[in-house]
Amino acid sequence: MAMTESFTRLDVHIRWMIRRDMEQVLDIEQTAFEFPWSEEDFVACLRRRNCIGMVAERGDRVVGFMIYELHKTRLHLLNFAVARDTRRRGVGSQMVEKLVAKLSSQRRTRLSLEVRETNLDAQLFFKGSGFRATSVLRDFYDDSPEDAYLMQYYHRAAEIEFLPVEDSIHRMAG
Repeated sequence: MAMTESFTRLDVHIRWMIRRDMEQVLDIEQTAFEFPWSEEDFVACLRRRNCIGMVAERGDRVVGFMIYELHKTRLHLLNFAVARDTRRRGVGSQMVEKLVAKLSSQRRTRLSLEVRETNLDAQLFFKGSGFRATSVLRDFYDDSPEDAYLMQYYHRAAEIEFLPVEDSIHRMAG
């Protein structure tokens, strides 16, 4: 019974990050990463014109956050974390859905991110969310000699264009 309850989806409200969220965001960041961003890292990033911060909120508690950059043809996810006690309950998936909804076939067609080679949980999460590892970035991080995987999610145009040939023929015949 307890196991079933731990997998219950938590519905969250996703909104723009504001200054008073920083303490909770930093708490999540510190527990999520071996090499966490500092408050100065967050502030410097969010001061840039193309950098956006969003939080996932449940009640008055921040349970996840994401920082991403807007580029001409893509969104680049820089930082993404969910509070340890709310992981595997749909919070991260809802945040990814919010980003995917910002893609279009006319403008920004993909999401990209880098994930540490040792962060298997993140690799599996993003793979399960439709991202694919497209390359290895050697010695990517300043804080360790670790490599990163570049993972990307591509916007899919109308589903009908991607039907397998057999389905198209069957539809025409039927």
